[in-house]
Amino acid sequence: MSKLKRLVENYGNFIATPWSEAAAAQRVIFCVYNENDELRLRVSIDEFELVTKAKGHQWCHFDLTNTFADWLASQKYAKSYFQKPQLINTLLPKYAEYIAAQFKEHIEQAEADHGTVVAVSGVGSLFGFQKVKDIVDKLAPMVPGRLLVFFPGSYENNNYRLLDGYDGWNYLAVPITAEKIY
Repeated sequence: MSKLKRLVENYGNFIATPWSEAAAAQRVIFCVYNENDELRLRVSIDEFELVTKAKGHQWCHFDLTNTFADWLASQKYAKSYFQKPQLINTLLPKYAEYIAAQFKEHIEQAEADHGTVVAVSGVGSLFGFQKVKDIVDKLAPMVPGRLLVFFPGSYENNNYRLLDGYDGWNYLAVPITAEKIY
């Protein structure tokens, strides 16, 4: 069985357990996979949806991949930022706000409730612009059910590393890998 099939299976086993009331940070699930499997995972997202629905929950998917380009293109001085990219750093807090606003609108349109898994993909596109932890901290309180983050990187000793490029950080999320549920 492939690693992604095992990841889907482990996710299904976890999502089938009864949900209890928990703080926002404790309702977050990270499906951690090798960054080299990004394209294969994207093709498999429908399998996560099918498993989620088979376990009696609703599904909502939000893709971060194009948010930076959409946000930057909407800026009044976008051309200036392309000419002087070092200026973008001063605007990055507004990018995080943009993501949060887009996410909120998306889950409201989907009518996400306490029985909904809201999946977020494309977090690798945040690399160099935002820390995943900061974005998850913004998004998690908006999700009444469970927030599922597809995380391209690694998890070891309670430490997450995005694309194996950043120093890791600890987070309260439940990590699920192809090897096991922690």
